[in-house]
Amino acid sequence: MRAVLITGATSGIGRAAAVAFAALGDSVIAVGRNAERGKSIVDECASLPGGVEFFEADVTAASAAAEMVAFARRRYGRLDIACNNAGWQEPRRLLADQPFDLYSRVFDTNVGAVVRAMCAELECMVEQRTGIIVNVGSASAYRNPNVGLSLYSASKAAVASLTRSAAMEYGPMGIRINLVSPGRVLTPMMAASGVGDVDAIAASLPAQRMGRPADVAHAITWLSSENASYVFGADLRIDGGFGAT
Repeated sequence: MRAVLITGATSGIGRAAAVAFAALGDSVIAVGRNAERGKSIVDECASLPGGVEFFEADVTAASAAAEMVAFARRRYGRLDIACNNAGWQEPRRLLADQPFDLYSRVFDTNVGAVVRAMCAELECMVEQRTGIIVNVGSASAYRNPNVGLSLYSASKAAVASLTRSAAMEYGPMGIRINLVSPGRVLTPMMAASGVGDVDAIAASLPAQRMGRPADVAHAITWLSSENASYVFGADLRIDGGFGAT
């Protein structure tokens, strides 16, 4: 049994990751803001070999990272795996039309909260001399043909760079840090962004279909397994060939 902490775990990729880890027999702490959705993920995983507990928190709050890691340590005595998944995407507009305060919201959620979470997670893992962190980036950091998401794309590029740097710093201490970069994955956030003709998008991909949250969740669990024990600072792009087109 491993203790797993997942942020943004009540919907989309985070929820799928919580289910996937619980199916493997792990004990999952699902972090999110919505208590009703938190209860639903706990109920969904009740019959799985592992289990899910909900921890209500807004990851942008200054105290959230320390509190969620402290909860994991009180509950399980350790933290084996952390998946920093929570993210937010601005309404789609050209950059000069975006209110500047949206910059803070995007970067506070997608970068600042990840930095805080990693610092709290790493403090615990350095003490243990072992641990795994998987950050969730985006293919938008590298290639984004849809105009209007400049802030989101820039924030995910920052997460990619942060992940590589931290992997170099903490690898010698027994901690593996990697990144998954989803592409065209059908999530509530993607649906809310006004992505357009989903069938046309799917037809443009080598995979000939849109991604599912479970596709990314399986990559996260693989990076968290012994099968990936020699993988440090990698960026695993789960994009149906989006980056190759």
